[in-house]
Amino acid sequence: MSPPAKRLVRTLYVYTFLDELVLFYPVYALLFTETGLSVAETSSLFVIWSVTGLVLEVPSGALADAVSRRLLLCAGPVLAAAGFALWVVFPSYWIFALGFVLWGTRDALTSGAMEALVYEELDRTDETERYGHVMGRATAIGVAADAVAIALAVPVFAAGGYPAVGAASVLACLLTAATGLAFREHRSPAAPGEEVSYGRVLRAGLAEAREDRRVRDRLILVAVVTAGWGALEEYVPFLGTETGVPATAIPLVVLLVWAGATAGGLLAGRARRLRGRGLGALLAVAAAALAGGALSGHPAGFVLIAAAFGLFQLAEVVAGVRLQDSIGGPSRATVTSVAGLGTSLVTMTVYAAYAAASGLVSHGLTFALLSVPYLVVAAGLGVRRGARRVRGRA
Repeated sequence: MSPPAKRLVRTLYVYTFLDELVLFYPVYALLFTETGLSVAETSSLFVIWSVTGLVLEVPSGALADAVSRRLLLCAGPVLAAAGFALWVVFPSYWIFALGFVLWGTRDALTSGAMEALVYEELDRTDETERYGHVMGRATAIGVAADAVAIALAVPVFAAGGYPAVGAASVLACLLTAATGLAFREHRSPAAPGEEVSYGRVLRAGLAEAREDRRVRDRLILVAVVTAGWGALEEYVPFLGTETGVPATAIPLVVLLVWAGATAGGLLAGRARRLRGRGLGALLAVAAAALAGGALSGHPAGFVLIAAAFGLFQLAEVVAGVRLQDSIGGPSRATVTSVAGLGTSLVTMTVYAAYAAASGLVSHGLTFALLSVPYLVVAAGLGVRRGARRVRGRA
């Protein structure tokens, strides 16, 4: 790997680790409960979070293409820090909602910008073939940081409660913002007579996402694969409580689940070329493990859920690599943000479905029901691969 690429990768890994080292992650659902929020109200907060990303995802991607991806990677964590501070100082439903708006804005600002910056900086040194390996490692580091945050949350919460957890989370966000400034960004100069404007890059990105069939198919796959298990992660503490896990041990259950996701990220680089039926089979196994673990009604079922999260994480990285490889236009962050928009739409649907089911069935059954869409996607990938083979023979 060339020296510029090594510097990029080191900065990416530090940024990713700090970005996920937020001690609030494993306990904020408990804060909501102790403040008096119901499961439905908590789900509505997740919907607010998703709607914020829904509205801002594509516009922020175009902003990254038109202005500076590095600037957005710095600004996003600062907004999240402000939200976490407000949660601790003024805990109430509407303050939680404001915090999720700030958090959703942070997600929108950084999502497409990060992938575009890394891919194009690797492209400058002819090392895009390493993108899958690098992003797989970065994903694993981020999940490992989640695990570290969960492990630290237990003693920090015991020692200082929500104020201590909130202060540590704000510090992590500010360090992330500072690391964002360390990225080097080399933008390609505009062609003679071409104006690099927000409107131009937005139109170019939307046109590529709409008109290029390969890009469009991969955008849909990224959205579907990413959203389901990512949304269910928010409800793991509720499932743990239902299966008899003590409140003090809930962070450890979340830690186990994210350890599985870490393993999936580490393996993603090797699975970069997974296609069609192989990817479908992986999703089917993951869905079966998720449903089996959730329906077991026993804490040991979280071992299966951890394995499922690992497979979902692997599939998510592979789908993201395939998407980046298919983008050929100048609006990479914008196109990537379209995938983020699709993910937000599906995620919001999952949150709404979970809220509706929470008063009717158990958390375990809800998890199992929401694993079914992955089986549908797996079947679709297999059928589509088979159809291509038939056309090829014809």
